Amino acid sequence: MTNLPVNKIVEKVTEQIYEQEPTLLQKFGKRGKQKCIEDNHYHMRYLHTSYLLQNEAVFSDYALWLNSLLTSRGMKTKHIIDNFILIEEVLLELAGDSDEPAKSYILYLRAANEVLRREEKNDSITDEK
Repeated sequence: MTNLPVNKIVEKVTEQIYEQEPTLLQKFGKRGKQKCIEDNHYHMRYLHTSYLLQNEAVFSDYALWLNSLLTSRGMKTKHIIDNFILIEEVLLELAGDSDEPAKSYILYLRAANEVLRREEKNDSITDEK
């Protein structure tokens, strides 16, 4: 993939998600935690694909698709946004903001979060009607 320590990034992000939301383990069990790890590997793969294509829309489109899938299953858009923020923080911690492809990944994460925030805002306006 890249020189980035993907497994370590995914591990740290998953740990932080479960530290911030300790009820997740009770609610979803070990299987849920394993799904979280898998999901974060998917996020990293899509980031890498976006990087190879030099196209942030690939990751933003993935984020929108993921949002529609997960919100239909009871999750909130905020969970995805928070997850992407954690990936960004861990990338900065492990690779810094000048390392490529980490620098591009961070830009793609931020762009996707902007798209998700607009989607979340549109959903709340629609819900009010």
